[in-house]
Amino acid sequence: MKKKKNKKPKQLFSKKQFFVFLFFSFIFIASTALALTSLESLETSGVNEKTFSQRPILKKGTSTFPVISAQSVLAVDVDSGTTLYEKNPDTLLLPASTTKIITALVAMDYYGSNDALVVNGVVVEGQKMGLIKGEKMKFEDLLYGLLIFSANDAAEVLADNYPGGRETFIVAMNLKAKELNLTNTHFVNPSGLDGFGHVSTARDLVRVSSYAMKNKNFAKIVATKEYDVINGDGKISHRLANINELVGTVDGVMGVKTGWTENARENLVTYVKRNDKGIMIALLGSQDRFGETKELIDWIFDNYTWEDVKMGFSYSP
Repeated sequence: MKKKKNKKPKQLFSKKQFFVFLFFSFIFIASTALALTSLESLETSGVNEKTFSQRPILKKGTSTFPVISAQSVLAVDVDSGTTLYEKNPDTLLLPASTTKIITALVAMDYYGSNDALVVNGVVVEGQKMGLIKGEKMKFEDLLYGLLIFSANDAAEVLADNYPGGRETFIVAMNLKAKELNLTNTHFVNPSGLDGFGHVSTARDLVRVSSYAMKNKNFAKIVATKEYDVINGDGKISHRLANINELVGTVDGVMGVKTGWTENARENLVTYVKRNDKGIMIALLGSQDRFGETKELIDWIFDNYTWEDVKMGFSYSP
């Protein structure tokens, strides 16, 4: 009987396949080692952190909060967007002359500082700087009248000289509100007098004021205590004083805008900055806008601390 020849075992890999296998095995082992080293490093350090901008944190044990008469209030840390105090911030209310913040922004989009605007016999109720028919006024001077003296006649002159006139200006105001995502705001006049459908909210006023204060010229004007305006031919002067009582008297207050009508009651939007921390506050329908805003400012800086926000992850086996 013939002996059967032993068959050679079947080769699993060709030489080429074997070297490919070795290569990928090396990659796998190296990657695993690197991952284990990283985990070991994390285990040693405990956490891998990155520091972001500071956020306000209410102090532990804070039990006293301001009691505010205003119908609507919102106070926000401008840098982080953190709400510090709120009361009905989305209630639709009469904005009164806080309207002039948008009036100023629309006018600044179109006019140049030295543009001469003609006073065409403005007839308007309420606060006035005393503009006379036929006067030529420099645009920037009208802005001072609008923002620090809250002059309704200045608002009407800005609207009247706009391309297309007053009605087109009001359309531009509402387009600006939409552009800035003021979802609960609508205007029917440039001065802020009460009108059907002329509404805003504390939240929208905080948003638009935070935007406006980024404009250096706007910020400079609303922080001005007094200003003298002389018309184009140098014959008529207008003495303007900021009707915001907090500017120049409360530490860190840098504007922004007052508002009042009999129906709206007292409105005030305020920007205050202390120790590089900026706060925007809007009060609508207050019985004491200056006193309540000051109380709120003091309470915020007494009861909040600003701390670094750290994001990270830890590993435990």
